[in-house]
Amino acid sequence: MQISSRFTLAVHIFACIDTFGSEYKVTSEFLAESTNVNPVVIRRILGQLKNAGLVNIARGTGGTSAAKPLSDISFLDIYHAVECIENKKLFHFHENPNPNCPVGKNIHHILDDKLIRIQDAMESELASVTLEDLKKDTAKYISNSK
Repeated sequence: MQISSRFTLAVHIFACIDTFGSEYKVTSEFLAESTNVNPVVIRRILGQLKNAGLVNIARGTGGTSAAKPLSDISFLDIYHAVECIENKKLFHFHENPNPNCPVGKNIHHILDDKLIRIQDAMESELASVTLEDLKKDTAKYISNSK
């Protein structure tokens, strides 16, 4: 299982908004150049971030900005905005385990609580990182690469 690239693309978008937003209009085309991803994909992610209340988008060539202070946007907020998680469950169970098999009939009892703990731990870690942390790291790496 792998989280899609939508999450890292969304974080990349925020890094660009913060880094370039005061000098340039951060449009989907601008972001597509930085991410090397089709502008249509960028617009789709921006739409998801806007629907979650995380970005403001000015129509046309107006650009994109963060809708809240960076310290108020966590990686978990971004994850929830862009990842399609069915019923808020990270792990999807196979549909019909064999009820006549001792493992099949008990697999939910065996795994459910463990999978919930794993998802809770991941979400707790995502909640502990904010875009303010990203801003500090971005500034550090950009200054070191000059």
